[in-house]
Amino acid sequence: MTRNIPVSSALDEETARAEIYGLLAQLYYAPPSPDVLAQLRVAATEAPAPGGFLEEPWRELVGAARERDDRQIHDEFDALFGGVGKPEIYVFGSHYLSGFLNEKPLAKLRGDLARLGLDRDETMSETEDHIAYLCEVMRFLIAGDDVAVSNLTHQREFFAAHLQPWANTLCDALAAHPKAGFYAALAGFTRAFLSVEAQGFDMLP
Repeated sequence: MTRNIPVSSALDEETARAEIYGLLAQLYYAPPSPDVLAQLRVAATEAPAPGGFLEEPWRELVGAARERDDRQIHDEFDALFGGVGKPEIYVFGSHYLSGFLNEKPLAKLRGDLARLGLDRDETMSETEDHIAYLCEVMRFLIAGDDVAVSNLTHQREFFAAHLQPWANTLCDALAAHPKAGFYAALAGFTRAFLSVEAQGFDMLP
């Protein structure tokens, strides 16, 4: 997963999209490393074009990182997503789409991943419908070298099938949770970014 923070005006749009998906994957999969948080805290908060839709939610995310130390953010991650038994917040698509883990949405996802030629990393302890895994797949579909796989058609299809139907519900749950501070800000940025993605895909012929 990329460690770059997606705020440089030199990045072209597609590179910026891939960078953001990579960052989201990191932040949702595990407590962010000191290096990632250090980069986030010094990130620029003004968009190249003033008034951009993502500018304010990005500013809030950077501000939330600056207001908390590494331990506080680590503890917040554990409080929301970790623990033994049922977590406070689920990050799996099957939970939101069917009400249960490891259900039909996960089977459909695995079929679509196989058609894209993607295999599950055996070192990964989570199932493929984890929000971080889905963001990493989107990053690959944007930045991959094989244009037969990494193209806008596959991006739009994968997004519509496996992220768009439930990601906002996850963001709503995080935003409303009393233990969420940094991750409430992350939810706000995630929701805004996915809204931009959805609008962009809707404009495709």
